[in-house]
Amino acid sequence: MSELQLLDGRQLQLIDLLYATGSVTRAADQLGQSQPTVSLWLARLREQLGDPLFVRTAQGMLPTPRTEALIGPVRSVLAGLRSIAEVPAAFDPATMQRRFRIFMTDASHITLLPRLFSHVRALAPGIALEAAAIHGGMAAELESGAADLALGFIPALDAGFYQQTLYDQDWVCLVHPDHPRIRPAAFGLEDYRREAHAGIVQGTGAALLDATVRRLQIERRVVLSIPGFLGLPAILSTTDLIATLPRHIGETLAVLGGLRVLPCPVPIPAFPVRQHWHARFHQDAGNRWLRGVCAELFLKAG
Repeated sequence: MSELQLLDGRQLQLIDLLYATGSVTRAADQLGQSQPTVSLWLARLREQLGDPLFVRTAQGMLPTPRTEALIGPVRSVLAGLRSIAEVPAAFDPATMQRRFRIFMTDASHITLLPRLFSHVRALAPGIALEAAAIHGGMAAELESGAADLALGFIPALDAGFYQQTLYDQDWVCLVHPDHPRIRPAAFGLEDYRREAHAGIVQGTGAALLDATVRRLQIERRVVLSIPGFLGLPAILSTTDLIATLPRHIGETLAVLGGLRVLPCPVPIPAFPVRQHWHARFHQDAGNRWLRGVCAELFLKAG
């Protein structure tokens, strides 16, 4: 069996233009070529397909039956090639209908999500957001497109993903504003060791805190452990416990619960809050728009 010789895009355009114009001269003009060059292309095409394709008559170059049979598939293929080469339409948030799924830490649900949703709602009423919990299968979902973005301190996504640091977080302590034993101006490591603590037991930030106090051999007497941040304002406003939190979530909860923010006396390393996305969607117009919104909102916050 002889090897199949495929026609290229230039040859398909020549068939289409000769069929439409009936003129080698006009076809050459539209192709931006000289008439002898186009005549040479036609001769090679006739040889390749084994048919005259177009015959010169008083009415111009008229197609043969073979060409009449070919013109439909030729134009269909050309339309497909043009579609492939076409620059995608610009992403218009004001008219777009789309759902974005974003992995977020539970702290980000409190500190980042309200501002992000309000901003998106004002600019893009047809866009919906879904906040998804951090989990071990995030990388695969970001790669497949089942999720669009991940926000927070997520070391598991540092390798193999695009990322942008939005701001860095240090640490603070929260206490009741009228704590019976703590004097804000003198709060130090001795108070930290002596007092009872409420501790967050989940998340990468909690792991960093626990690793630091173990390394420094600082005893932290945790008498209440909870999985997330939402209950802390109510707990601290009715007890004499101390909570150690990243600054952004700490200051936000302090406002919500009328709590006092104190500098953390333990040198816990600061950490970056980043947005992460997979390389497959680096040029996706919607993903780029969402990343730009996050940068606009939270780089300023940092």
